[in-house]
Parts: sequence; C-alpha cells; structure tokens
Amino acid sequence: MAALAMLGSVDVLPCVLSADVMAALMERRVDAAVLPIENSLHGSVAEHYDLLLTQPVRIDAESLLRVRHNLIAAPGVELAEIRTVHSHPVALSQCRNFLAGFTQARAIPFYDTAGSVKHLMAWNLRDTAGIAPVLAAEEYQANVLLTGIEDHAQNYTRFHLIHRSSDPVPKGGAEADKLSVAFNVDHNPGTLVRALQRLADAGVNLTKIESRPVPGQPWEYVFFAEFRYEGETMAEAALTALRLASHTLKELGRYPAAAADLLS
Repeated sequence: MAALAMLGSVDVLPCVLSADVMAALMERRVDAAVLPIENSLHGSVAEHYDLLLTQPVRIDAESLLRVRHNLIAAPGVELAEIRTVHSHPVALSQCRNFLAGFTQARAIPFYDTAGSVKHLMAWNLRDTAGIAPVLAAEEYQANVLLTGIEDHAQNYTRFHLIHRSSDPVPKGGAEADKLSVAFNVDHNPGTLVRALQRLADAGVNLTKIESRPVPGQPWEYVFFAEFRYEGETMAEAALTALRLASHTLKELGRYPAAAADLLS
C-alpha cells in the first residue's frame, strides 16, 4: 500500500524478510525498495536502520500511511464463530485493547498481516480471523467483520523509498528538506552532547535520534539522526559540523519530509 501510494502503478515483488528486500535491490531484481522505518505506536524498526547502515543505499523519499486494522474472515463466517485471531506481532500489539475484550478467541502471531488473510482463505478456516488492511480482504475475497479495531486512531507508519547509492537521484517532485545520517562518537563524557550542539548551531531542527549497538563492540553505539533544514547550504553546514564532532559519519539520504497535513 505504501509503495503504490508513493510510486503509483508499479509491479511489487513481495519478500519474506527485510534482508531479502535489500538483496533484491542490490542484485538489481527491483528498481527500488520500500521499507517501514517506524510506527507511531510501536516505535522504530531497528533491523531497517541496520540495513541502511551496512548497505550502499540511499533514502530518496518518505511517506506516512494511516494504519487501519480490521478483523477479517472467510465469507459466511460470523463473529461468534471466531476462536483464533492471526496477525503480525506488531499488528497484534496495536490492537491490544480489542483483543483483551475479545475473550472468545486467542491471538496467535503470524508472519504477515495480509498473509494471515491469505492463509485462512487458502485453508478454508471457519473459526479463524486475521487482522489486516481492507485491501487484504479485497485481494483474497474475504469478508471484513469489524473495522478500525486498532487501539488508537492516530496510528501511522512511516516508510522510506530506497534506491542504490549508485543510482541517479530522482528528478522532479518537492525539494528536499530532510536529511538522515548515521554517526558514532568517541566513548568519552559529553561527546554526543557536543555533536548535537554542533547540529543546533548549524540551525537544523533535529526530529529523531536512534541508537543501535555496534556488532563486536559491546556498549558502543551508532546514532541515527534525522533533521529538517532550509536549503542545501544549511544541510552542508550541518554535515560539516557533525563530521568534526564524530568518529564516523554516513549520509543516508536527503528527501522531502512527509506532509504534516496527512496526520488527520
């Protein structure tokens, strides 16, 4: 859904694992990849930060997708017949209030939201429902029993559109005003504070910071930061300032920030 929203009519290659998505991109089996980076309720997708750091890729766009969870079953199945609910663990966690009150059934984690609907339809399960978007019901000819069962209406997932670093930067569209970086600092008192202060002095607006452990170096961390800027001169000044305060620095991409008016 996010890929279609950002790119229009495209052929989508589904993958089981996020690492497979990145492999398909690097092996040129696809032109671009779309991966979720964080959810407004569940938080960040840590694995995807690691992939952005270790692979030669670039973020070229972001989008916000309103997440609506629905209870979906095979046609003809009534709500009272449901004894098991399948969905991705993140989706289940976003519907805790509903599931806590739906005592007639137990929730079981599944590999995918839409996949749970595909599974119950393929096996003609008459006592099982999936939690998934309406598009899944349409795709697999299932029936929506209940709509909007997520705990909070303000439930959004932010996605990144990713290209290979060697690919040309897409032309057209809105001007970039957001920048993602990964950096680490010496493990000494105040080093992170000084790095962030340099960003503030450059005039950029820090919108997110995330830490991830460095493999093989216990208690050492890489910091992922996103910040808004006005014009390329400010962006370059911020990168120069951060580079002076960091041990290593990797620019992950410059792209237009997703419109705030989508959050309604």
